[in-house]
Amino acid sequence: MIVAHASWNAPWRETFCIFALLSMLVAAPALLIIFLLDSQLVLPAVSLLFFSDAMITALLALAKSGAATVGKISLWDIAGAFTMIGCAAAILGEPDQVALLFGQTAGPHSDAAAGDSYLSDRAARD
Repeated sequence: MIVAHASWNAPWRETFCIFALLSMLVAAPALLIIFLLDSQLVLPAVSLLFFSDAMITALLALAKSGAATVGKISLWDIAGAFTMIGCAAAILGEPDQVALLFGQTAGPHSDAAAGDSYLSDRAARD
């Protein structure tokens, strides 16, 4: 029934091509991340992957200007989903893992946090 509609056939092919492109933008780097990186670096790298994929999808959506929709799902929705997955991976990761991913040493900072200095000042007064 649906295949018989000529107006549905042409956007379906374009949508399938976009879906295949986005799938390859996620799947290929994700497999490389999983197999090549240390296990503690996977979450920060996956977060960066999904943020970059969200940016690419948003640029595609901007170029298409809302023409690529299937039902009620557009490229903007997919970009939002990529952003949410990237945020979830960033939240689950540790700051030390991000520092290791960017090549910095993950050690204690020389600057004390504001709460730490308050507690140390109070302990010195008592």
